[in-house]
Formats: sequence, C-alpha cells, structure tokens
Amino acid sequence: MSLSEECPARIARLQSRLQQEQLDGALFIYPIDIYYYAATRQTSNLWVPAQGEPLLLVRKSYPRAKQEACIADIRPFPRSKEFASLFEGQQKIGMTFDVTPVQQFNYYRKLLPGCDFTDISLLHRELRSVKSGWELERMRHAGAQLSRVFATVPDFLQPGMREVDLAAEFEARLRKAGGEGYVRMRAFNQELFMGVTVAGCSGSQGGFFDGPVTGLGLSDAAPHGPSRQVIEVGQPILLDYTGIFDGYIVDMTRMFACGTLSETLQQGFAVACQIEAAVAADLKPGAIASELFAKAAQIAAEAGLGDYFMGPPGEQAKFVGHGVGLELDELPVLAQGFDVPLIAGQTIAVEPKFVFPELGAIGIENTFAVTDQGGEKISVLSNDLVSV
Repeated sequence: MSLSEECPARIARLQSRLQQEQLDGALFIYPIDIYYYAATRQTSNLWVPAQGEPLLLVRKSYPRAKQEACIADIRPFPRSKEFASLFEGQQKIGMTFDVTPVQQFNYYRKLLPGCDFTDISLLHRELRSVKSGWELERMRHAGAQLSRVFATVPDFLQPGMREVDLAAEFEARLRKAGGEGYVRMRAFNQELFMGVTVAGCSGSQGGFFDGPVTGLGLSDAAPHGPSRQVIEVGQPILLDYTGIFDGYIVDMTRMFACGTLSETLQQGFAVACQIEAAVAADLKPGAIASELFAKAAQIAAEAGLGDYFMGPPGEQAKFVGHGVGLELDELPVLAQGFDVPLIAGQTIAVEPKFVFPELGAIGIENTFAVTDQGGEKISVLSNDLVSV
C-alpha cells in the first residue's frame, strides 16, 4: 500500500467514528494532523465531513500542496465570508482542542458562529495510535537506520571529550543517514533537540522534561540534553535518541562506558533489561497498559531499586513506555491509571531506567510494535552495554 492509498483509508476510519459520535465533520488546523490525513504539511485547514469528500484549504504553499496532497479538492484559503459559506448546514464540528490555542479557537468560532465545536482529541489520537502495515515499514526503516548510527559510537567515543562533542558527532551521523530531526511532541511545554547525551552525574539532574533523564543542557534557556561537561573513565554514558525518517519516530537508548562501571550501575542495567524483556513479552492485544507499568515497578522494587526507577528520587516519571509515531508522545502510555487494552499495530517505546544521584543514569530503551506474539523489536541493535 502507498501513501496515496493510506490517506483514503485513514479518512474512512475517521468518518466512521464521526458518524458514531453524531458529528457533521472534523476541522483540522494542526500541521501533523493534516499530514496524517492529507499527506502534506503545508499550512492548511482540512475539513473532513462525516460523509463525502474532504476539502483542503491552503494558506501556504498552495502549489506544493497541490503536488503533495492525497486530497482531490484543494483550494486556496478563502476570505472569511467564503470560508463560512463552505460550512452551511454544518452544526456539530470536531476539533482537536489539545493542540488548538485559545486565540485560534476564538478565530474559528467567530468565522462559524452557528457551529457547536466538540473536542475529538482522544478519538483522533486513538485512531493514529494503530499503525498500518505501511506505517510499520516506515518505522522499521527508521529503527534500522538509527541502530546503524548507534553501532558506530565506539568509533568516536573516548574519555576526555565533552558530552556536547559526543552528541554533535552522533547527531551529524544521524543527519547524514537521512534523519529529519523534527521531534514532534504534542504535549504543551515539551521540547527536545534530537535526543539526550549524558555522562555521570549530569544524567542525575532533574528538569522540566517529562521523562526519566533530562541532562544539564547548555544553558538555563535550554536546560535539556548534553552539556559541556567532560566524560570521565568509569562513568555511565547514556545516549537516548530519536530516529525520524519519512516523519516517523523511533526512540532508542543505549549505554556506553569508558572503562568499567560500578556494581550498582551494572545491577541497574541488568534490572532495566529484565524489566524491558518482561514488558515486551506482554505487548499483546488486550494487555492493560497500567498493569504493564505495575509489573515494571514491581520488578524494580523487588530488586531494591524502586526509589531510583524512572528518574531521580522525587522527580520520577510516571510511566515506563509511551506511544511513538509521527509524534514522540502518542498513545498508548504504559502508566498508572491508563487502564486501556493494547491494540495490535500500536508502537511503544519501552524505557526502563534508573537514576542514581551520585552515579548517574542507566537503562535501556527500544521501540516495539504490539503483536499477537508480543512486542516486535523495531530498534534492532543489541541491548549490550558497550565499554570502550
């Protein structure tokens, strides 16, 4: 199946849900949502009626949207009165409120004063969480490319280099491999530059990022990721990176060391791999997301490492896995309270990690697809901790 066949199938699934919710249609204004259904990221509005053909209204670039989009009816964005006329007879319209700023919402409410707007954020994200065969192939390609770059780290890692130097070399190789670098995140106030490189205690630094490892960053304005700190012998070196190809994200962490790590860190790594294996084996349709998190937390606690699981004490992340796809923070989330069954075709980054305040961060992360046989590992490189 090609993308030109993918988009009509996605629109048909959306229209079925809109009809179930008794909505007249959905209006998308967020770029990556429009890309999902229309195959173009050009600045546009996408109107998908509950029945009938969708309409793409393009602000910029109209010629490029005409060339790219898998939508038959493509028009330049009209003036206000003309825009309103397109929605005559439409009363109940779905929008993704999770990514619609108040100013934008008020703008469309003014354009369409007779319409009742309804939040379809969850409906839309649930649809996107299940990947087609075509999407899984894109993600397998991304996983293979990212794995190849990770495999080269021993070629350039050495003690005495700065975290940022290690990150720059890794990122340059990833870009040369075709990595797109756009780490799209849906959550408000979250941002990320390709990935994280941390060594030793800089990996213990808490921070704003909703994940187990933040890093010091290069300034208080960019307090995330690698710093100028020098990598020393005996430190755990954690590289957590996204590989983005054809828009699709694979998330992956590998551990390195210059020399030998302490027994505490070695134990942490072994338990992290144990947790990942246990969770991955249960990534089957029907498994309950919150129960997988509980299993992971229990293994950590039984190993005596519960206080360090998924972040520094007092700043621990509340999940052990998160959906990935066109965005880094897709559904489902393997977290307490997320009491929903998994569905075949969902793709989840499982990242059990431990953060020891005096030693640093250690763990593993791989992206898996949910299958009847358990998780299919998409980030195919060996999990081995590599010492140079």
